[in-house]
Amino acid sequence: MAAPDESVVHGSKASPKDLPALDRLLREAAPLVAEHGHTLVAKEARALLDALRTQALAGALTRSDLDGLPAALAARVQARMQPAMRAVLNLTGTVIHTNLGRSLLADAALQQVLALMGSPNNLEFDLAAGGRGDRDELIEGLLCELTGAEAATVVNNNAAAVLLGIAALARGKEAIVSRGELVEIGGAFRMPDVMSAAGATLVEVGTTNRTHPRDYEQAITPRTGLIVKVHTSNYQVQGFTAAVDEATLAPIAHAAGLPLMTDLGSGALVDLAAYGLPAEPLPQGMLAAGCDVVTFSGDKLLGGPQAGLIVGSRAAVGRIRKYPMKRALRLSKLPLAALEATLRLYLRPERLARDLPTLRLLTRPQDQIAALAQRLLPEIAAAVAPRFTVEALALQSQIGSGSLPVERLPSAGLAITAVDGRGRTLEALATALRGLPRPVIGRVQDNRLLLDLRCLEEPALLTSQLTVLKEALS
Repeated sequence: MAAPDESVVHGSKASPKDLPALDRLLREAAPLVAEHGHTLVAKEARALLDALRTQALAGALTRSDLDGLPAALAARVQARMQPAMRAVLNLTGTVIHTNLGRSLLADAALQQVLALMGSPNNLEFDLAAGGRGDRDELIEGLLCELTGAEAATVVNNNAAAVLLGIAALARGKEAIVSRGELVEIGGAFRMPDVMSAAGATLVEVGTTNRTHPRDYEQAITPRTGLIVKVHTSNYQVQGFTAAVDEATLAPIAHAAGLPLMTDLGSGALVDLAAYGLPAEPLPQGMLAAGCDVVTFSGDKLLGGPQAGLIVGSRAAVGRIRKYPMKRALRLSKLPLAALEATLRLYLRPERLARDLPTLRLLTRPQDQIAALAQRLLPEIAAAVAPRFTVEALALQSQIGSGSLPVERLPSAGLAITAVDGRGRTLEALATALRGLPRPVIGRVQDNRLLLDLRCLEEPALLTSQLTVLKEALS
């Protein structure tokens, strides 16, 4: 017969004295220590034992909880080493999704990054002259060739490009902007705030819906330093409207001896209409219209890394490049390598829709996406049964990141509906999908979880996780 203080029931309560000593647990986890080192494993072992001790003191720890402690410790270590930034499956229907990393890099860009990041490189070294170089020279020639600009420079994002351009050209002076272009983008980033941060005084002209050439002409004074145009890419004003285009505004600016700067934001470098997509204004067109400076993003329609590209006249870009703030905003070697490789893809326009992931996804035919939905339907339905039903249907994707906000792309995907009709049940499914080894991100709409398949080019990344999903839902 067992002694009175011994438990004969495996699930009976455990006390703090039943916990193993730290040294004993580390000896049992010797392979884990060999792989990750003593410091990390010991720290997680202490945290595990502390958590179990708290449970024991609360009377919530059973002897069965003490089984497999090395495995529990291994799980903690693995979770600790899990990166916070992870690859996910974007099934939201938004191709250039700001919260999911925007544009995907092309294979050529990935290979260039890998090749240069593991080796010393000529980031600021002139190989021909054998002396110090300028990192702008790595991409300036390409940008000028692709846009027709006289000069070019890059910074870490388009917001920085706008900030730097205004500061370099209009600090201590007035900058004129139409009221209809005082935009706010994600994160409460507002054009008036940018003006203030750049040290320029904002002068608003026109009204929200209508601005005319005379509004700009009447606003110019000896204190004026710059005229700014902002492409309202993340919203549209429709109806009784009027705006002054760059071709009309450039002569007004130049007659007064002022530079004209245009913020395009989205940054298309090719005519999207040629690919069956809605047209976007191009830097080439803005420069031809007489703009002295054009700024745009690298990680939106251009399809590259996060960057702010600045192209324009030699005089204006020269002032921007020499401005002290430029060094603080400059592009580092990793995105610079990816940007150069991405820009080189534009030298082969016939291959662009194949080689550039952003353009490839935007131009993916609806019938191809619909066929994929039909192929995946049985497997998805089996994984979420019996709590959910699944149907294939036509959907509408969007470009994303403020580009062409009212335009939609015909797409297809799967709609998952909870049998009990409860929103809580649907949210449990969304949570389970986000908890997969490769998290799956869809969108909830009309009490259904929609999986838009436009951006799913490798179906196995989804289907290989369905067993895990089924277990999570059971």
